[in-house]
Amino acid sequence: KDGWLHTGDIGHIDDRGRIVITDRKKDMIVSGGFNVFPTDVETVLGGHPDVLDVTVIGVPHEKWGEAALALVIPRDGARVTEADLKAWANDRLAKTQRLVGVEFRAEFPRNALGKVLKRELRAPYWAAEGRVI
Repeated sequence: KDGWLHTGDIGHIDDRGRIVITDRKKDMIVSGGFNVFPTDVETVLGGHPDVLDVTVIGVPHEKWGEAALALVIPRDGARVTEADLKAWANDRLAKTQRLVGVEFRAEFPRNALGKVLKRELRAPYWAAEGRVI
């Protein structure tokens, strides 16, 4: 459109003039009017030694409209609890990025290229609210 290829990616140009991709527009969480990029939250949680894989999705929130929920695949033998991970992450995240919860999963649905299908993960939470995404 107008000479641009619209990929759905969100990014910026850094101080060296390089394009930096931040996240996908469709995955961005708008919580209380603030944009929360799931990749930022995933990077923090991915730094925990008991986390094998993590994905962050937006779920309905009564006060903020939408909030961040972390879905985590723990490492084998991990002893961390969902509550421990939430507290650990929230201590390291900006107030606007804080998690409303952490849920453990055995696996994530993925496409043929191995990308996590976040839409499939979000759908049940929004359907429970009578809304679709």
